Amino acid sequence: MEIIVLGPGCPNCERMERLARQAVQETGVDATISHLTKMAEIMAYPITGTPGLVIDGVLKVSGRVPRKEEIVAWLQGGA
Repeated sequence: MEIIVLGPGCPNCERMERLARQAVQETGVDATISHLTKMAEIMAYPITGTPGLVIDGVLKVSGRVPRKEEIVAWLQGGA
């Protein structure tokens, strides 16, 4: 599984990355996490605001930091 955090490195972006790492550890899924900070790379996704979270090529959220439970559900194949 590939997880990408989209954001320039602001506190919310850093929080999103921390929550994603916690969710991966909690679920035990095999995942790689990267963080794109360059706007040209971020804009390759249909993002409306940062931070954003992409899981296996699908933008799951943008413009807000989701709850860890939301990330866990996405990692487990939920909506």
